[in-house]
Amino acid sequence: MEKVKEILNRYGNSKDNLIQVMLELQNISGTNSLPHEWVVFVAEALDMPVSRVYSVITFYSMFGTEPRGKYLVEVCKSGPCHVSGAKNVLQLLEEKLGLKPGETTEDGVFTLIQSSCFGACDIAPAIKIGEKVYGNLTSEKLSEIVDSYREGQHNR
Repeated sequence: MEKVKEILNRYGNSKDNLIQVMLELQNISGTNSLPHEWVVFVAEALDMPVSRVYSVITFYSMFGTEPRGKYLVEVCKSGPCHVSGAKNVLQLLEEKLGLKPGETTEDGVFTLIQSSCFGACDIAPAIKIGEKVYGNLTSEKLSEIVDSYREGQHNR
């Protein structure tokens, strides 16, 4: 729990920084998720009910409570993306990765989810992998993007 304490201290043990604390904890988890014991520890340290911390981390799709792949592939399901072909993009990703939304590839590289709008309506349909947003997607472009991650061109 030393790393959790260190991150909490860095953010002043303040409830106002809960999202930043949880993002940083998720980044160091090695599972791209937040272990239950860390959530409980943070809740106690910030004098918050555990249910309150869970209400925050389950509200935002960027947080996971179960282990996820190295790369989280988010398919926007907002209105503009839906109208512009998000359903086809999701289907292509399901075929390319061999999984359904909420699942992780067997090699632990990708987790596919559907997400709320991440502000890329001008390039709909769009996906987000980590912090990088891709838009104006075609089947070929989508395949190149996935392959580039599989080949390790985006190691973090």
